Amino acid sequence: MTTKSTFKITSAAIAAAFFVAACGGGGGGSSAAAPATPASTPSALTNLPSPQYAADSAQLAAFNVLNQQRQQCGLAALQDNSTLDQAAQAHALYMGQNGAQITDSEVSGNPGFVGATYADRASHFGYTGVYVGGVSGGYYTNATLSDSQYGQQLAYEWLSGVYHIAVAVWPVTSIGVGFNKVTYNGFPEVQGTLTIANLQGKLANTPLTFPCQGTTGVAYSTGGETPTPPNTAGNWGTPVAVAANVADTVRLQSGTMTDSAGHVITLQLLDSSNDPNKLLPAYEGVAYPATPLAANSTYSVAVTGTVNGVAFSRTFTFTTGNIVG
Repeated sequence: MTTKSTFKITSAAIAAAFFVAACGGGGGGSSAAAPATPASTPSALTNLPSPQYAADSAQLAAFNVLNQQRQQCGLAALQDNSTLDQAAQAHALYMGQNGAQITDSEVSGNPGFVGATYADRASHFGYTGVYVGGVSGGYYTNATLSDSQYGQQLAYEWLSGVYHIAVAVWPVTSIGVGFNKVTYNGFPEVQGTLTIANLQGKLANTPLTFPCQGTTGVAYSTGGETPTPPNTAGNWGTPVAVAANVADTVRLQSGTMTDSAGHVITLQLLDSSNDPNKLLPAYEGVAYPATPLAANSTYSVAVTGTVNGVAFSRTFTFTTGNIVG
């Protein structure tokens, strides 16, 4: 069975909200920039008490996967926001109408154009809250999956990217999810996007990690990401994101994964001090194996570093699924 995932991060999405934070991506992606302390409250178009997505929809499946994984690791649940849903859905349709190209930005004059950036599209539909960013992605396989399966796949793609894993650990509270399908070689090719907003709050017991103790089912390998994370020459394994509060600075010093047979994998360490792509915000670091892990396997993680110069260490175990992100 042939599959195709599309990951993409564009500098345009970063620059658009560089003073706060930004996400952009494709097929599973996000981009990041240094955030500022939020200075206002969310839009009057408030979050919904429960998600409005249809029961068997890709939107609900992606929403549920992200929240399940975030909450297990101590991050606040994302809340569905109807205005951000409109912005996200418009962008998913735009990608489908323009050759299924996975992109953060939109070009004026193209079919379905709403706004150049995630923030522009949210503003078009009336969102006035603090910080707007997003990620976008695409997936194809020469079989027809259910919409729920497509939504789950997109979520695990975003969670498997070194840069895109931000959707698991950034302290945003509001989300909109968009989904679209076109046909490629007789089978669905899907486009998905998240619009996230309202970066705020204080995390308890920082730094937090994703994955964390007891996480299961995450992708053991990723399908790729643009730009490519440093020191990789193909697919890599499950990344570990380390996040503190938005005003903090995280520095990673060491990281290993050990499999059940005792084999130790030295992780690549990336934070805002050494990220050549300048996408990670100061409050987030990522440790990742340069090659894929094994499916359905348990790994022990040990990560050390500092938050604002104060040393920390985190140790935990997680288990991969039979998923390529």
